[in-house]
Amino acid sequence: MSFALLFSGQGNQHQAMLPWIDEDDDIVRDMRSRLGVDDWRDALAQPGWAERNANAQTLLTGLALTAWKELAPLVTPPTAVAGYSVGELAAFSAAGVISPESAMALAQRRAEAMDECAMRTPGGLLAVSGLPSLGIKGLCTETGLALAIHNGEDSVILGGPVAALARAEQMALRQGAQCTRLRVNVASHTPWMRDAADSFARTLADVPFRAPQVALFSNAADRVRDAASARIALAMQIAMTVRWDECMENVMARQVRCVLEIGPGQALARMWNKRYPTVPARACDDFRSTGAIAVWLRSHAAE
Repeated sequence: MSFALLFSGQGNQHQAMLPWIDEDDDIVRDMRSRLGVDDWRDALAQPGWAERNANAQTLLTGLALTAWKELAPLVTPPTAVAGYSVGELAAFSAAGVISPESAMALAQRRAEAMDECAMRTPGGLLAVSGLPSLGIKGLCTETGLALAIHNGEDSVILGGPVAALARAEQMALRQGAQCTRLRVNVASHTPWMRDAADSFARTLADVPFRAPQVALFSNAADRVRDAASARIALAMQIAMTVRWDECMENVMARQVRCVLEIGPGQALARMWNKRYPTVPARACDDFRSTGAIAVWLRSHAAE
């Protein structure tokens, strides 16, 4: 089998996601304990709960780790792995770089470090599509925003202070762009998160890391080949642009036959299918059981 795993970022979490997850799994119990909730699905129904950075990052890391734990025994190891934003924690764990226990603890610490920065400069993210690269550069120049995520030539996410985001949205709409404010309250992957990246790097220094067991691609540092570069990559991406288009190119270069997105929603699968229509991608959120996911992978990834 030749397939890739892509781990989702935050923003698309919903009550009904991943209905087949084992609620009695050790990772899920640890996740609920860290979040201080008995039922994470009920918690997602509370206004604002899902948007809190600390909740979302811990929740999504725990669910992604559990999903892969349940699926892994049913399939062969992936050919390539990548994670989108906070999805890198689960991706690095799936690639054998850090333990699931470490990934859970790091999700909490990552969110705390980012929230500390956001308290000093409240910010967020704005998805913009339909503008050429020159138009995006003009928005950043006029408003002072930074390019947080590059998904494609005309699909980006800008980050920065709240007032600047509002101004950029109005400017972009006047130019005919499509804009969506993301359900996050920090300017992830921008210079406003530099202190968080430095703090997280100090945290990572004390965590056991190993070299990846499969091809692992980073948002900020291309391919990760050893433990030292893994530490650097995980810290860097907090305050640097996520080059997701380049991650997809790197994964495609591994000649995978299909792609599976692990996490809520289908955002990464849709982006992949738009870019590489001859290599099918599906999301775990499309299925009702791990068995059905395994059947789909086997049918498309077989040599």
